Amino acid sequence: MALKAKVLYDFHAENPGEISIAEKELVTLFSEEELEGWLEGENSKGEVGLFPASYVDIIRDQITSSASNNGYSSPKTITPSPSHSSQRRFKVGSGGGSSFNTSQGSDDDWDDDWDDGSPAQYEPQGLGTTPPLYPVTTSLPGRGAGQQQQQQQAKSSATVGRNLNRFSTFVKSGGEAFLLGEASAFVKDGDRICVVMGKYGPEWQEDPYPFTCTIDDPTKQTKFKGMKSYMSYGLTPTHTNVQVNRRYKHFDWLYARLVERFPVISVPHLPEKQATGRFEEDFISKRRKGLIWWMNHMTSHPVLAHCDVFQHFLTCGADEKAWKMGKRKAERDDLVGANFFLTISTPVVPLDLQEVESKIEGFKSFTKKMDENIVVVNTSINEFARKQITGFKKEYQKVGQSFKHLAQAFELDQQVYSAGLNKAISYTGEAYEAIGEYFAEQPRQDLEPISDLLDLYRGHLSNFPDIIHVQKGALTKVKDCPKKEGELHDRCNIISCATLAEIQHFHRTRVRDFRMQMQHHLRQQISFFQKITAKLEDALHKYDNDQ
Repeated sequence: MALKAKVLYDFHAENPGEISIAEKELVTLFSEEELEGWLEGENSKGEVGLFPASYVDIIRDQITSSASNNGYSSPKTITPSPSHSSQRRFKVGSGGGSSFNTSQGSDDDWDDDWDDGSPAQYEPQGLGTTPPLYPVTTSLPGRGAGQQQQQQQAKSSATVGRNLNRFSTFVKSGGEAFLLGEASAFVKDGDRICVVMGKYGPEWQEDPYPFTCTIDDPTKQTKFKGMKSYMSYGLTPTHTNVQVNRRYKHFDWLYARLVERFPVISVPHLPEKQATGRFEEDFISKRRKGLIWWMNHMTSHPVLAHCDVFQHFLTCGADEKAWKMGKRKAERDDLVGANFFLTISTPVVPLDLQEVESKIEGFKSFTKKMDENIVVVNTSINEFARKQITGFKKEYQKVGQSFKHLAQAFELDQQVYSAGLNKAISYTGEAYEAIGEYFAEQPRQDLEPISDLLDLYRGHLSNFPDIIHVQKGALTKVKDCPKKEGELHDRCNIISCATLAEIQHFHRTRVRDFRMQMQHHLRQQISFFQKITAKLEDALHKYDNDQ
């Protein structure tokens, strides 16, 4: 009998190989084995593809009875591991395999001067062969390990079990290994990340040296004697005032490093890739705006803005040797996975874990509602923009044409004293046609920026299920620990402080961004209607002297 699952939340497919599922819908699973947090199956519409495992509960009624007949028993339902963000997902290829991508589609190919000397572990791998971010040990403690490691693992195993699902976000992030005391790395003072207790709870320590970065209009460059073309962006950070040139693939590489480096920080998503039309003006303009939003969020984050790999990206000039050295250093960074949590310094007074859990649950409810309403707002403004660009423009032009035809008819009377009126009516028609053009042009000024902001925040929201799962995984391990060991609590406190600090940063930047964007929208709307009013007043004055 086919394995079924009940859908807990709506999921809208965004990439090839995915399918949409609706809350309370029953879906058929091809296998209960997760693929990096995703399951494959068929929805009620007969569509086949991938969907997040955390969005469904697997129903095991079908196999419980048969298992019982054989002397075994199994639980009625299982709780799957969480989904990954929309840009950390599988892309199904034409050859039937899948690869793990940082973002969708194909854009600039990785060429030889970029990839030369890259470590093998960063090469794309097939489905099921991608190694976890740290070595997962599923054998008995001590087998093939030193005595000290045996004692440490035995001590951990006596208090809390290990999650054997290597696709679990909690495992992949290094949260479990850190909680079990398996993290080990040398942390320099410059790598330390401080969480302080603010007015509203834990927050990242304020950036003492804030800066911004501008992105110029890209220029088209060529290589291999004109056989390959690409767009180059000029980046100028204010703390150096020295411009560096970067391609989109450089941004993409940086994004992958940041996601790996910071498992409980929401790294903003990059604008989507595009296989065709990459040199068209509209696409270039939209991508640049997306990169500016991305850069603004990066430079305003107290942790991301000053990490080594981001600073290397912003400051390394045309010295190819220096660039490759910094690139290799970033790819061989020890402070990833479990070791990342070693870099975090927390306030002296530990958090109350029950209060932490309550705040996390509240934030989950908030993000779900925010995501739902972002979809509603985006749909509404896109529909309104479509009406302005096509419907409103067309209707105003129809009215304008009718006025002009009326003026042409009046001209047939050949009366001298009516010439002024005829011209005024004709000008009114032209004014209406101009207003139609105003409506068609306006969405680019006031609606598109809101849509861009909503897209950016949908990316942030899709990051948080993974981040929250790391923290909830730690809380679960502490609850499962019968002796409530102090070290376990201390490590869980570190993960909780970092998670709450990131949530606090999200809220602060959200308030800043939406306040600024709504102010911009209303100013543009006021200016728009003032321009229409001025045009109509100009037409009105034409009737003052109709002789």
